[in-house]
Amino acid sequence: MTSAAAFVRPVEAASVVERVTSEIRSSILSGRLAPGQEFSLRQIAGQLGVSFIPVREALRSLEAEGLLVTRRGRSAVVAPLDADELHSLTRLRGLIEPDLHVKSCQVIAAEELDRLEQLLQVSNTGGHDTDEAFELYHAFRVGLVAPVATAWDLRIMERVWRAMDRYYRIAMSRASEADVAEADSLRRALLAAFRERDTEAVWSATMRRVEFAASMAERSLTP
Repeated sequence: MTSAAAFVRPVEAASVVERVTSEIRSSILSGRLAPGQEFSLRQIAGQLGVSFIPVREALRSLEAEGLLVTRRGRSAVVAPLDADELHSLTRLRGLIEPDLHVKSCQVIAAEELDRLEQLLQVSNTGGHDTDEAFELYHAFRVGLVAPVATAWDLRIMERVWRAMDRYYRIAMSRASEADVAEADSLRRALLAAFRERDTEAVWSATMRRVEFAASMAERSLTP
């Protein structure tokens, strides 16, 4: 008979990989690991208090997300910021996100829109460039498309959003109060259009949000 421990070990190992992946991703998106910065698996494993194995698995996942490049000799480098990449990410958002929003606004429950509005309110209380604020806003993004998004839609958009967040977050860390207010206004306008079930307004509000995010993100490309 298989022991209980045999069932626990894989779950525990997977959770460690997820936590390590989340922590390294957060460090990259926040700029604590700067674009172009090289680091070793030994260094990261030591700081996190884990073995090489979950760090190696985490780096593979993050490389697939385009956030870093692994190198020989157990090291990795944070992917540099790149104008062509940013333009490509913006193009993908413009192609996919408005369509998902238009479909979702016609079926999403009013109670879910209330929940998403609460997420926006909470995200604004913790500072516009904190880890928590960005994770809350990410949950808002996912919630808007969840009623209609397929697994592939979410897989693609998760990677696009996360990759673009790196640019956007650097820019927002330098943003003026007017920029922060504009970002919040555009999010609320999108939510209002959802409540009206107005497909044309949702499409327009989504594109304004994508264009604003792109224009802000481009500021990260200059010192």
